[in-house]
Amino acid sequence: MISVRNLLKCSRLSALMWTIVLSCFTSYIYGSASLYTTYTRVAVPPGQTVDYSIELINRSGATSNDEISVTGLPEGWKYSLVSGAYTPKRMAVLNGERKSLSLKVDVPFQVNKGTYRFYVRAGSSALELIIDVTEEGSNETEFSTTQANMQGNANSTFTYRASLKNRTAQKQLYALMSDAPRGWTVTFNVEGRTVTSVEMESNTSKDIQVDLKPSSQIGAGSYKVPVRAVTGAISAGLELEAVVTGSFELNFSTPTGLISDKLNAGGRRKIQVVVRNTGSSELSTIQLKSQAPSKWEVTYDPTQIDKLAPGAEAIAYATIRSDRRAIPGDYVVNLEAQTPETSSKIALRMTVKTPAIWGWLGFIVILAAFGGVVYLFRKFGRR
Repeated sequence: MISVRNLLKCSRLSALMWTIVLSCFTSYIYGSASLYTTYTRVAVPPGQTVDYSIELINRSGATSNDEISVTGLPEGWKYSLVSGAYTPKRMAVLNGERKSLSLKVDVPFQVNKGTYRFYVRAGSSALELIIDVTEEGSNETEFSTTQANMQGNANSTFTYRASLKNRTAQKQLYALMSDAPRGWTVTFNVEGRTVTSVEMESNTSKDIQVDLKPSSQIGAGSYKVPVRAVTGAISAGLELEAVVTGSFELNFSTPTGLISDKLNAGGRRKIQVVVRNTGSSELSTIQLKSQAPSKWEVTYDPTQIDKLAPGAEAIAYATIRSDRRAIPGDYVVNLEAQTPETSSKIALRMTVKTPAIWGWLGFIVILAAFGGVVYLFRKFGRR
């Protein structure tokens, strides 16, 4: 028979064994790990994705098995939390070991500037993370430039450096267009190529070169040129300003347009020339110059035109004297009207004629020869 003492001993042993088992089970359930990451506070612009590498470290003295969660994120913020290939809800970590977690937080485009706190929790442990949004956000597109005003004459090309930013959450195809005033040509260049549209991923930007070219007839003044980047639902605009100081153009010709004439060797020819200001700016100090064959001379009256308003013209005379030993034939005399801004040329073809005296001498020689033949025929013809 089993004695009462033995029964008591067995009871005490069983109770001790159950206490040990329950203690181990309780340690497994309630042991808690701590959380660690390097960057607990970061500053980012709207639309940025923040990546955290988090370590779950167990130094509790027992195996931990904790619920994993992210709390406190503002409404509309999205995140993903993974460990390996899984999205963990509860993680067990042996004592003295650690497990890795990867957390990605997407900061919305449309968000107020400020400081935002949230927590990653593992059981009773909580890791506070802070994101400072550095600027006011929006779910829009930005089209901007650091220099929207330029100045030049009507022969210039006005070049602007602009930046297009896609602050939306999707990829966008932007059509590039302009509402330029009449007489202006607008081209868009991206990475050295002329384009009419550009495709951009979410939260990216591109540098766009905008070239404005006025026609030569554009008058002096200030011109506003709107340019836009447009999708089916979004439009971003930018207004450029070009200050035109006027164009410099000169036309130098004869009144009839004829550019040829005749003269004798050593002779002179006075030719009327017309200087016209065909640009939109006043021209000053218009010098009349020439380039002629060797031993030819060209003189002007006057030699310089002091001022010439847009659309106005002035008359001058060029006197050309050929070399007295010039051989009959065609010669080119270049006449030029020149200012520091522009110039215009006339290439005159001057034909040097044979003097009339040589024609008469030739005729006399022929008559003399004919008379000599007649005389000889009469004198010796009857013999």
